[in-house]
Amino acid sequence: MNTKSGKWYRQAAIIAACLLPLVSSPAFAERIKDLAAVQGVRHNQLIGYGIVVGLDNTGDQTTQTPFTSQAIGNMLSQMGVNLTQAQAEKLQLKNVAAVMVTASLPPFARPGQPIDITVSSMGNAKSLRGGTLVMTPLKGGDGQVYAMAQGNILVGGVGATSGNSKVTVNHLAAGRIPAGATVERAVPTTLGQGGYVYYELAETDFGNAQVVVDAINKSMGQGTAQALDGRRIAVRTPDDANARVAFLGRIDNLEVRRQAGAAKVVINPRTGSVVMNQRVSLEACTVAHGSLSVIVEGAQPQFGQPADIQVKQDGSSLIAVKAGASLAEVVKALNALGANPLDLLAILQAMKSAGALRADLEVI
Repeated sequence: MNTKSGKWYRQAAIIAACLLPLVSSPAFAERIKDLAAVQGVRHNQLIGYGIVVGLDNTGDQTTQTPFTSQAIGNMLSQMGVNLTQAQAEKLQLKNVAAVMVTASLPPFARPGQPIDITVSSMGNAKSLRGGTLVMTPLKGGDGQVYAMAQGNILVGGVGATSGNSKVTVNHLAAGRIPAGATVERAVPTTLGQGGYVYYELAETDFGNAQVVVDAINKSMGQGTAQALDGRRIAVRTPDDANARVAFLGRIDNLEVRRQAGAAKVVINPRTGSVVMNQRVSLEACTVAHGSLSVIVEGAQPQFGQPADIQVKQDGSSLIAVKAGASLAEVVKALNALGANPLDLLAILQAMKSAGALRADLEVI
């Protein structure tokens, strides 16, 4: 072997060694618990109306929020302090604020378990900083009380006022109380029926449903799981409760290679955000919107030949995009010409209607 050929072989070996991990490494895998959830195991939303006291003259102006005065009158009457309606309406309590209290009751929660709550001002209170929420019942959608809330509010903002000057950092009209509520009533949760537990995918996809079924059957035995449709999967589980929990724990941590989802474009016209995945593409088309003109020419039959995109605007403005006919390049060119979010929204909707946009268009 001569010197040149030996050198070439050494270089090829080095390149192969560098590329081998990229070729042999498995694709990114996700756990089943990241793709699906057990049917019936869910959170329940709770809500309540309460009063925050102890504010430093930053509470509601009761002349403009009469419900605050009514709530104070009702609370005092339950404590043996009776006020007439006229007296309650004349209350000027700047250290009190009416609030809405919200919480999420986790699955399998039992009486006595603490949960976090969020407290939000309902009236015109300037700040809830330093306030204390008095006992507030939290109800579910059925009107039953599932938790009782009370505690000191943590507000992540700060503000100061002097004369006509005002400085505020973050939001002062809402705060959190960690472990601020205690569960009083449990929500019955049925974990499976007739020896089966049902998993629900986060998104309907027949391919991913089959991938999950194959992974479960490969690990737990053939016939353990079967897909009922593109979203639900029935899994046969042990009858013993302890064995069922361990069995579901192993299934949750099984890794699967999720199939690529459909091409999608998500647009937020309020912020001008345009987000797309890598599967989005365009057909050959011509778009004119107001003074903007976009031309997307299809690629030549030769392999690897890129498409040609040109954007024109009145005033001899011309932008040529050298990359392929991807939506990212079209949006970039329109933004360079000063197209606002409404222009982008209208153009993309027109492309979708004309069949030129090969993706699902979602407006949020």
